[in-house]
Amino acid sequence: MNKEEQVIMGFRDLLNKLVWLNKPKMEDSLKGYKSSEVHCIEYIGRNVDSNVAKLAESFYMTTGAISKITKKLIKKGVIESYQKPDNKKEIYFRLTPQGKVIYKIHEELHKEFQERDKAVFEQVTEEQFDSMLSFVEKYSRHLDAEIKKLGGDTKSE
Repeated sequence: MNKEEQVIMGFRDLLNKLVWLNKPKMEDSLKGYKSSEVHCIEYIGRNVDSNVAKLAESFYMTTGAISKITKKLIKKGVIESYQKPDNKKEIYFRLTPQGKVIYKIHEELHKEFQERDKAVFEQVTEEQFDSMLSFVEKYSRHLDAEIKKLGGDTKSE
């Protein structure tokens, strides 16, 4: 296996381990919510005037799939839709008080996971962080270009 393959396999392995470690606690703390729903709540909580198009772009999903998720979240009472007085065409989303509770639980879990992994990140130098971030950004731009070639949209456009 060459270094390129080792890096890709390493990323995949890291992601799988993170999911395996975090999933039980997430599922226990956020009962009744799927991962995609929680991530939509997170996005809406962090981004003012979130709409179906922005969510679809962010998650690389179709607008139809996002519409289904947002309808479920409205039904669960964690988000609500609204329109701006000057734009009656576009529908936006914001968190309800119940949605803010879910958002806060999710944020606290992420802080807990960060604390768990702190020992590793404390050993990483600024230069190593810069190098890793540079690689991730470069690879992300390449993948954006490949997605664009296939007629897809990406966040960086």
